[in-house]
Amino acid sequence: MADERFKTMVVAREGDRVTRKIVERSLEDLPAKELLIRVHYSSLNYKDALAAAGRPGIVRRYPMTPGIDAAGEVVHCGDGLFSPGDRVVVTGFDLGIALPGGYGQYIRVPSNWAVKLPEGLTLKESMALGTAGVTAALAVLKLNHAGLKAGCRDVVVTGASGGVGTLALSILAAEGCRVVAVSGKPERREFLRRLGAAEVLGRQDVQGPAEKGLLPERWCGAIDVVGGRMLVDVLKATSCGGAVASCGLAGSADLPMSVFPFILRGVSLLGIDSVHCSMGTRLRIWSKLAKEWKPPLLDEITEECPLGDLNNKIEKILAGQLSGRVVVNMQDI
Repeated sequence: MADERFKTMVVAREGDRVTRKIVERSLEDLPAKELLIRVHYSSLNYKDALAAAGRPGIVRRYPMTPGIDAAGEVVHCGDGLFSPGDRVVVTGFDLGIALPGGYGQYIRVPSNWAVKLPEGLTLKESMALGTAGVTAALAVLKLNHAGLKAGCRDVVVTGASGGVGTLALSILAAEGCRVVAVSGKPERREFLRRLGAAEVLGRQDVQGPAEKGLLPERWCGAIDVVGGRMLVDVLKATSCGGAVASCGLAGSADLPMSVFPFILRGVSLLGIDSVHCSMGTRLRIWSKLAKEWKPPLLDEITEECPLGDLNNKIEKILAGQLSGRVVVNMQDI
């Protein structure tokens, strides 16, 4: 195994110049960690695209192999936590950020980063979910903990056409909630209804006057993937005692608003960090994603591409032109 060669995407940055290439590496080039995995599938997340574009504040150092998700087969485990042949999933931590990530045909990571693939999911399905699924599920768990009950009316999901949004919508619908989807893609409205949305709104339908500190109460809870003005308007319109889970900044990282929703309505703003959540939480999430929270239309929201076509998908997601999930077949170059 020591001399085996494999394909990997490498992103390099010199000043403002960023390059992405598919190159050949040796297993000896990987970091000295306990768990060696042959990667079958990875996925494309917005964070991956930012890393691949060389955006500041994402990758610790360049050159780097992006890919914050990976699913594959254990080749070797130095501490015995896994056995050769075990199928495992790795999401978050420092994968694709400080250690070479899922866009390589092999990765070597700490063994306590991996989760054994749960029954009910294939390796490909696990990457159709990936970090997006973990994020959506964690948001629903936190909303439940904050008091959102199964069957609750009018839970809003913003950015509903994207990866996290479609999965959050599907999970909330499985919980029996009346889900309102917000999307800037009118052509996706019928599909969002098929996923479980009771109502689909455009972005302008949830906006209110910027000068108002509060808006009429509309939402008992929310999952926001957009940030910025969208998150502000959702918070302003959340009912007394409601909660909003924030897990994205595709629109903006700014939050220009007053504290009125928090001190006059008792609204809770819940931060969702799927990168560093505990292993116990990860195991609970993957168990639910493999069973009662597994999206019934997962295949329809998933597009597969080979590693060699990934550059095109990266540019599309950065331009806001992708819907649903992209799974990268790492054995198809």
